Amino acid sequence: MTKVEHDVKDLGQAAEGVRRIEWAEREMPVLRAIRARFEKERPLEGKRVAACLHVTTETANLMRTLKSGGAQVALCASNPLSTQDDVAAALVAEYGISTYAIKGEDNDTYYAHIEAACDTHPELTMDDGADVISFLHGKRPEQLSEVIAGTEETTTGVIRLKALEKEGRLAYPIIAVNEALTKHLFDNRYGTGQSTLDGVIRATNVLLAGRRLVVAGYGWCGRGVAMRAKGMGAHVIVTEIDPLKALEAVMDGFEVMTMERAAETGQVFITATGDKSVITGEHVERMRDGAILANTGHFNVEVDIPSIRERASSTRAVREFVEEFELSDGRRVYVLAEGRLINLSAAEGHPAMVMDMSFANQALASEYVIQHQGEFEHKVYDVPTPIDEEIARLKLATMDIEIDVLTEEQVRYLSSWDEGT
Repeated sequence: MTKVEHDVKDLGQAAEGVRRIEWAEREMPVLRAIRARFEKERPLEGKRVAACLHVTTETANLMRTLKSGGAQVALCASNPLSTQDDVAAALVAEYGISTYAIKGEDNDTYYAHIEAACDTHPELTMDDGADVISFLHGKRPEQLSEVIAGTEETTTGVIRLKALEKEGRLAYPIIAVNEALTKHLFDNRYGTGQSTLDGVIRATNVLLAGRRLVVAGYGWCGRGVAMRAKGMGAHVIVTEIDPLKALEAVMDGFEVMTMERAAETGQVFITATGDKSVITGEHVERMRDGAILANTGHFNVEVDIPSIRERASSTRAVREFVEEFELSDGRRVYVLAEGRLINLSAAEGHPAMVMDMSFANQALASEYVIQHQGEFEHKVYDVPTPIDEEIARLKLATMDIEIDVLTEEQVRYLSSWDEGT
């Protein structure tokens, strides 16, 4: 295979990466079907793609799909702790995809990898947190005219890009993959719900049943975490700033209170807001001995670790991904995975079955923007409804589930105004 540019930990891990990529592929039938079509039709022929995503087995299958469609792909990590080194090795050695990612890389290396992906002069960008888009806008404005469009995978990234659009500075159109119903209703809720608790349990080996678990934020990710924690026997408390979401949490059977109050009673805390300083040193001063703090939002700013460190008399690593902070009065709190995404740092991220739909959106959105090149303004767009519906139909078909079809009479009734009681 032709040597490709890369920076990964150890190409000798490639064989194990291939085995795990193939295992994930078994649970991704929608993406398999898209890849089979892409191999024949080559809708991305010759297009340069810079992708900044979590380098996992599921992402590897998306990269394979883009390459099958004719794209020239460069992949870098969207989080320093989420890379699976064997997968990165396999992408380079087995699949010939330029990959720049090493688990645990420092900040300088992280941004050097983003720069390397942008050195390919992408015509399409694919983000999980808007880092490539931000880099191009901030450091490489001369390349912006080369970019046809981009896609964005996360709630956090969409927030950043809409802010950029509002300022009139967004230089090319973005498809907000996160806003697809087949993404956030499933990936954010069921994927985040399961994988977040998986990460907490792998990092700590604590029993959740009977514990008071605080979920900060009741968006789709927070809903998923709360639902799954409740199912495992935890007493779930929700904190919110949105009155409608807070009311919904109450109606869903959860206790709702401020973080100030929750800090005094919670035993496990999980942030899922997309904002910064959700848990601060002041909150930690109210916490019980042994409190565990984790984050499942995209950036490591939701738990204000610097303010906690200022209050600590000593710190030490007690397990992989677990740092103990001892306070002046002898109480101890534990921060997981440096406040980074717990599900991808201490576990393997979302199950492949749910990422099948998310990455199907990425693949089809990329095809769509190429087919409709020149038709977009420099704005953030939702995934077109026909793509969303097609992915749902394909997913149901792979699950051997059939649904009803409206009769002609029902179609007429739903489109009429003069037929009633």
